[in-house]
Amino acid sequence: MKTIKQGLKVGLQTTWKLGKIIFPITLIVTILSQTVIMDWLIKMLSPLMGYIGLSGEAAIPLVLGNVLNLYAAIGAILTMGLTVKEVFILAVMLSFSHNLFVESAVAKQIGIKIWVVLLVRIGLALFSAWIIHLVWQGGGERAQYGFVPSGGTENIEGYGAIALHGMESAVIGILQLAAIVIPLMVFIQIMKDLKWLDVFAKWMAPFTKMLGIRENTSTTLAAGLIFGLAYGAGVMIQAAKEDGVKKKDLYLVFIFLVACHAVIEDTLIFAPLGIPLWPLLLIRLVVAILLTITVAIVWNRIEKKQQQQQEETVAS
Repeated sequence: MKTIKQGLKVGLQTTWKLGKIIFPITLIVTILSQTVIMDWLIKMLSPLMGYIGLSGEAAIPLVLGNVLNLYAAIGAILTMGLTVKEVFILAVMLSFSHNLFVESAVAKQIGIKIWVVLLVRIGLALFSAWIIHLVWQGGGERAQYGFVPSGGTENIEGYGAIALHGMESAVIGILQLAAIVIPLMVFIQIMKDLKWLDVFAKWMAPFTKMLGIRENTSTTLAAGLIFGLAYGAGVMIQAAKEDGVKKKDLYLVFIFLVACHAVIEDTLIFAPLGIPLWPLLLIRLVVAILLTITVAIVWNRIEKKQQQQQEETVAS
């Protein structure tokens, strides 16, 4: 009983902490999405689309996905007559870069610099789109979409209705957060008290070692992979506090999760577009592994060089 109470307490505290970030951002962005600002963003990006193999109208789902969420982006894609190649490029880009305002704010709460998150996510999205555009010469036929998901874009008139819609979206976002974070924290508290986390850390050790990070990041890594950046952030905050996760390891884990997180939801969510899902998942996973390993190697070399310089300074 004590374990469950402690888990509930931590879950509520984490929900409150993240909710204070998510609520105002969701409210503001949802309201702005119903104004001329959204039209301005789309017009500004449209001329750049050709460089990554997309038509001008493809800027609409890209903007919606990055300022709102994947559901809004996919709802927009389903209304367009895009080619198979364009739909796949959009899916890959959106899998790397989406919901930037909320997830970047969450990253800051954990202690990660926002510019790092934006640089990695937007950089991966643009680079992957450019590579696919250069390498894939096919996919010119019109896309045949699968089933249509609930949700999407809405045109709401009147300031009162827009404000109400923003409030509803923000409240739903907090409730979704609480529904995932609170049970997750209770479960993790049970795992801690039963010493299951020690076993789990050992299972994950070969993978975390390959990435160049310590075993005590395993819970954080697993939470982000399964639940995503926003929902997994609760575990990350707690792990950084209780497990003594170092800043370097936290950055490496977050770099991995920026490229590959919520692997079940964020992969299946693209099913309505009728594209093959396995390539999408593999691209994210492979990129995440290679990027994290590369950053870890470079970081270690810089640290080693700095240590040698310090030793030489002391010796002289």
